[in-house]
Amino acid sequence: MIDRFLGRPLRSPLRLLVVAAALVAACAHVPVIAPHLDEAPYMGALFIVLTVACVVLAATLLVHDAPRVYALSVLTCGLAVIGYAATRIVAFPMLADDVGNWFEPLGVVSVISESVVVVASVVALRGRAVHPTRRDRSAATA
Repeated sequence: MIDRFLGRPLRSPLRLLVVAAALVAACAHVPVIAPHLDEAPYMGALFIVLTVACVVLAATLLVHDAPRVYALSVLTCGLAVIGYAATRIVAFPMLADDVGNWFEPLGVVSVISESVVVVASVVALRGRAVHPTRRDRSAATA
């Protein structure tokens, strides 16, 4: 049943790297949720959503590392990295002090861990295309 919804598991050797990086990203956002809920509530809410999403993606990858989960990991963490860059380039409402603050420690941890999630997930997905499953090979020879 789960294969139908998420797809066949890849059993990628990068699974644990993606899980660890997603959990680091989630943990790095926890300390900044409360201050952002006070300062810029919309960003605090987005941090909550991102934290929960990273934990759910990590847990799902542990149980079933399907292509759709890797793709959602790329989307989620890729958007987080873009969002970080955007807040450093453009003054967002109630967050003007973030412009130019590229090296805020938890931000750096977040961006690095989210980038690891993106790169490792893309590599895992590409590895699937390079190494077809037994079922795919037997269909090709039939």
